[in-house]
Amino acid sequence: MLYYITGGERSGKSKYAQDLAVQLSDTPYYLATSRVWDEDHRQRIDRHIADRDSRWISIEEEKELSKVIQDNSVVVIDCVTLWLTNFFVDTKNDIEKSLTLAKAEFDKLLKIDATILIISNEIGMGVHATTEAGRKFTELQGWMNQYIAKYADKAVLMVSGIPVEIKGAEVLLKKQI
Repeated sequence: MLYYITGGERSGKSKYAQDLAVQLSDTPYYLATSRVWDEDHRQRIDRHIADRDSRWISIEEEKELSKVIQDNSVVVIDCVTLWLTNFFVDTKNDIEKSLTLAKAEFDKLLKIDATILIISNEIGMGVHATTEAGRKFTELQGWMNQYIAKYADKAVLMVSGIPVEIKGAEVLLKKQI
């Protein structure tokens, strides 16, 4: 089962994913994709860690997510934006190469027998990036979000802490008919 949880910054994505994960498992995994970029980012990471209790098993992996996810597990991947940033930086801002690498790794996730809750940001809904790198990354993020959403069993858009189901209800409705 693949859950795709998206929304703006501070929209409640991580809390929603974590609450769902503990409903699905007594020992969920939290897969952090971030590099530590600066002190402010370190504080954000520390806050996320403090939000999780002892039931959680934490994993850190910057790019090869499929190598650390076990079958029959419940895993929160936080987040696509930071994961894509790692590819983008490592390819010197090459959108095509980053997208190819990310899609190939994501395709591996689809073959794992696990419940995956993947969090991503909708950065294209915000302010237009003022730099070329920012505009390129926004395109990369948008294309990868579309790719993930296409394969998701359920997709939720978080708006001001409120989950809005954007994919999944139609599947239930078709089964009832």
